[in-house]
Amino acid sequence: MSPETTRRQLLKGVALGAGGTLLQPILSQLEAHASGDARPSPRRVVFVVQSNGMNPEHITPTGIQPPTERGNRRPNNDTLFERPLRDVELPAPITALTPFKNRLTLIRGLSGRIALSDHSANHGALGCYPANRGPMGQTIDLALGDALPGMFRHVGLGIMNRADQTMNYSLSAAGPGRTAPIQCSPELAFRGLFGSVVGGNSRQAFDRRTNLLDFMADDVRRSRDALAGEERQRLDPYLEAFETLRDRQGEIGRLQGRMRQHAPDLSERFRRPTETNRLEAQFEIAAAALIVGLTNVVTLTSGGGGQHYISFPELGIPVDGHHYGHGGGVTNMTYEQCFVAVRQYHCRLIAELARKLQKVREGDGTMLDNTVIVYLSDSGDGHHPSLYEWPMVVLGSLGGRMRTAGRFLQFPRYGARGHRTTANLYLTMLHAAGRPRDRFGVPDPGLRDLDQNGTIQELLA
Repeated sequence: MSPETTRRQLLKGVALGAGGTLLQPILSQLEAHASGDARPSPRRVVFVVQSNGMNPEHITPTGIQPPTERGNRRPNNDTLFERPLRDVELPAPITALTPFKNRLTLIRGLSGRIALSDHSANHGALGCYPANRGPMGQTIDLALGDALPGMFRHVGLGIMNRADQTMNYSLSAAGPGRTAPIQCSPELAFRGLFGSVVGGNSRQAFDRRTNLLDFMADDVRRSRDALAGEERQRLDPYLEAFETLRDRQGEIGRLQGRMRQHAPDLSERFRRPTETNRLEAQFEIAAAALIVGLTNVVTLTSGGGGQHYISFPELGIPVDGHHYGHGGGVTNMTYEQCFVAVRQYHCRLIAELARKLQKVREGDGTMLDNTVIVYLSDSGDGHHPSLYEWPMVVLGSLGGRMRTAGRFLQFPRYGARGHRTTANLYLTMLHAAGRPRDRFGVPDPGLRDLDQNGTIQELLA
């Protein structure tokens, strides 16, 4: 019996023994890899949507000066402006993404005026239609969920400005009149996402999530111990993902013990955890869901959709985003410094998510190789947006299907020949995901003389 045959049989046995658990997707991948099956690795998409606008200068690298108008700083180039990121520094607001500079494309000049609003574009941010008419059509995250189906077609996670608000219905949509909820309670997100997968009579004895996570981590560990060499190493990041969640649950468990002794005060603190704690928990849940194969499409929102402006006292910003969005500062910080601090924090979370995916070996590369992360604001270029441009940060190539390696792009100005919109970017992503369309959303009447359909060829590999 050849060593390869032994590996395949061992993996098949482990997969059967772990049947019905969270390990099934990865064990199936390992079995296919051992048998020489050339099936492509799953492709994944993550949207990170932050409220309060994204200043285009925040994504313009030091040393790059794209053509802009005086005063309003809108793009005024008539042709594509492109520069490599190789020899420039990322600006301070996004410097946490520097380790991934060779995977980044920083995009300016895409307009989205069809979704213009006084603040949030709501469903229009991801749907490319008027902001305040509800879900007029499918948003891009749900469209990609159809193109890249997983155990869960789409997972929406986030936070709003109040911890007791557990659902956001103002950002994602499955179709006309059909909102797709964003779960804004990490506790409920965990129960709904992981509890449903490991449900059944044999799991009903686990009343606490900590015990549930112990079970899942032990399941990964047992399967890992049954393997050797390369396959064993490939399971290490999965074990780490569960242990990270388990550690967080352990912290909550210790809080629960103290709550029983000091119920009135600590109970309220537990029900209203810090904003950073909630958002970090959602990023950890998203990473685990992607790593174990529960979903291939995640939307993470920090106040995006519905004008939920978050305060971040842990960052020294005790006021909500509406305050500094209107030019108000706080002690020792100007409004611009507040914007920068919050942007830096979100970029650190994105970088940590990318690092976790990069640690997971998949095919001949890593899970990050098969992923694209898109970072944007639901209100485009500012607190009170103009949407003549909608700045975006794109990290990853979606399995080599998108050309995003170390580039700064500013597309031609609004109305110029060659100008492109957010809809064109979303059509590009659908094409890369294997589900091409001719058009997406509602055309901008201000661009009626331009062809608004089709992909952005400069972003396709």
